[in-house]
Amino acid sequence: MRLFLAAALLLPAALGVAADTAPFPFFAYCIDTHDSQKRTLPQQAAMMKELGYDGVGHLWLENVPERLKTLDEAGLKLFQISIRATIAPDQPPYDPALKDVLSLLKGRGVQICVMMEGLPPSDTAGDERGVAIIREMGDLAKDSGVEILLYPHANFWLERVEDAVRLAGKAGRPNVGVMFNLCHWLKVDDEANMRPLLEKALPYLRAVSINGSDSAEAIHAGTGNWLQPLDSGAYDALPLLKTLHELGYKGPVGLQCWGIEGDARDHLARSMAAWKKLVGRM
Repeated sequence: MRLFLAAALLLPAALGVAADTAPFPFFAYCIDTHDSQKRTLPQQAAMMKELGYDGVGHLWLENVPERLKTLDEAGLKLFQISIRATIAPDQPPYDPALKDVLSLLKGRGVQICVMMEGLPPSDTAGDERGVAIIREMGDLAKDSGVEILLYPHANFWLERVEDAVRLAGKAGRPNVGVMFNLCHWLKVDDEANMRPLLEKALPYLRAVSINGSDSAEAIHAGTGNWLQPLDSGAYDALPLLKTLHELGYKGPVGLQCWGIEGDARDHLARSMAAWKKLVGRM
């Protein structure tokens, strides 16, 4: 009897994480940019609820009240809003509508993901102005409880995870963090660098994105597709999820859907099935 009880207690660990108890909240973003069905926001919320996602990310600052209303009615969470910023001296650094939108997000735990342009990728000559802008946004967001996440994007000034970590450290604001984006990382880095990079980013790491993709080597060679549904491509996302789990990361994981053509329901359903399989293998 004692042996049976001991075996029963050890069984979940031996089997890994159950597929229906994912260690990270799972949402999707850019779900409507290439949807052939051109779904309205209420239709998107209903679809995401039906497919089992925890919520969505929103692109730009337009239509945020309606997005919040439709997600609230569906019992889903708005995880992130993505915006652009620039360090170019002759332009406004970011959309001034941000201030009004922040007032709508108070107490909701939303993250603002900032893609930064204005100089060649990773040029540290822009750090002084970039850090000043990041601090300004962090201070603006402080009272709403919103986090400002630095979003590495291939070919942008803030291109690499290392750039985001450097700038977040210099900013020195507790509500400023970093997002790791699988597709953009594969586009500019070597897969062998994943674990040490995540270890370095961990103190600032507040969100992670995944998607189906081919290998970094194929992407660099121009033969690989870096944005696919999660069940497609040669890259295995399981080591990334396992590494995050081992490092104690507990933040959200977002499914990157930018550029995926066709009916969004089809690829979102496929990606959710792939997500459950990945979690079941952890």
